[in-house]
Amino acid sequence: MKAMICHQWGGPEDLRLETTESAPLKPGQVRIKVHAAGVSFATTLVIAGKYQRRPPFPFAPGTEVSGTVTEVDPACRRLKVGDEVVAVLDWGGLAEEAVAHEVNVFLKPRNVGFVEAIQLAISYPTSAGALTWPMALDVQKGQTLLVHAAAGGVGMAAVEIGKILGATVIATAGGARKTAFAKAHGADHVIDYTATDFREEVLKLTNDRGVDRVYDPVGGDVFAQSLRCMAVESRICPIGFAGGTIPSIPANILLVKTIAVTGFNYGYYVGWSPHDARFEEAGRTFALMERIRGWCEAGHCRPHVDRTFRLDQAADAMRALLERSVTGRVAIVME
Repeated sequence: MKAMICHQWGGPEDLRLETTESAPLKPGQVRIKVHAAGVSFATTLVIAGKYQRRPPFPFAPGTEVSGTVTEVDPACRRLKVGDEVVAVLDWGGLAEEAVAHEVNVFLKPRNVGFVEAIQLAISYPTSAGALTWPMALDVQKGQTLLVHAAAGGVGMAAVEIGKILGATVIATAGGARKTAFAKAHGADHVIDYTATDFREEVLKLTNDRGVDRVYDPVGGDVFAQSLRCMAVESRICPIGFAGGTIPSIPANILLVKTIAVTGFNYGYYVGWSPHDARFEEAGRTFALMERIRGWCEAGHCRPHVDRTFRLDQAADAMRALLERSVTGRVAIVME
């Protein structure tokens, strides 16, 4: 099979398209003919050696794929050959086939194409878990939800899911194209953070009360300013630090406004943390994915891919992400 291989830490241009041997199945694993794979900001960190996990060389990067099951280990119980699926991988997604633990593979919604379905592996469950699980944001009907980076993969998903849950969604994004994109995906109010102070706009929209919940994939000053436009007894969830800066949290603001900060790491539930919890948390993630599949098949979620690239163009796809010119996601298409 063909795969984009990483032999050393570096940038997208250091990846090489090579022909490699298929990996053997281990107990409880399935083989997938990959139709599409996702790349993300995290993918660029992995190949640079800056992510929390460092795969052994040589490896194909990529942690999310959609495709068709072609082989199933006898220990598997849920899946069969021919099933159309989405899968979360440890690595190996930028290849014509992938091997995944059955516990990390889920049936693709019937009305979502393979290209769009790459977002259902990580982006949508990240947002769905953060917004719905009780220990995280636990968004309730009637609350006001502020979503930052709303034109990105997880941000777009958060906007859609926030509306499904009955929240009033305020979305921030950079520029007219991205704010229009967030509006088209269901945001009640959009704020162009390049043209105005989002903190002032949020307070105007909420009559100085502030928002009940904040979903923040950006970090840095965005996190700090969010604390200053939140309501009493509100919650904020850092999802990532795309802005490049990990914020320091002023505890005095948390105390005065009874604000709760709750992180959410979906990687813990799919095997990307020092403690591999994918097997013990399987029931929980399966229920979450079934809920997302139901939303998709009911037409409530509309995964969006901004553009597609061939496998040998994976470096171009990553550069598009780093240039921040993408709305939704980009996909690597194998055929």
